[in-house]
Amino acid sequence: MTLEEFKAYCRTKQGVEETYPFKGESVWMKVVGKLFALTFVQPFTYEGSTAPPFHFVNLKCDPTEAELLREKHAAVIPGWHQSKKHWNSVMIDGSLSDSEIIGLIDKSYDLVCAGLTKKEKERLANL
Repeated sequence: MTLEEFKAYCRTKQGVEETYPFKGESVWMKVVGKLFALTFVQPFTYEGSTAPPFHFVNLKCDPTEAELLREKHAAVIPGWHQSKKHWNSVMIDGSLSDSEIIGLIDKSYDLVCAGLTKKEKERLANL
């Protein structure tokens, strides 16, 4: 999966907004203003090392499933700079198939949608 494929897939979901906070270093995919996926779109430097864009994507996850995914896949780790209980960072290193990543994106989107208020759900239904 490429960065463009990731963004294009996320945009197929109802009500998705693509934003670029922090001087455009990352893309945040939101539904009705609520974050469900994010990744870096520029090279990322952390603790002296530089990683290419789209080397991981953060996705919301059910806490129990998050733990199971981390045990099963070395490419799934606790969410970088987010709640370690509710978010996973999925490394884009080829060890997970595109269909597996798409499934995790779907679950993240669905989890966020399930947590929307009645008013937010109505707004989403009308988008």
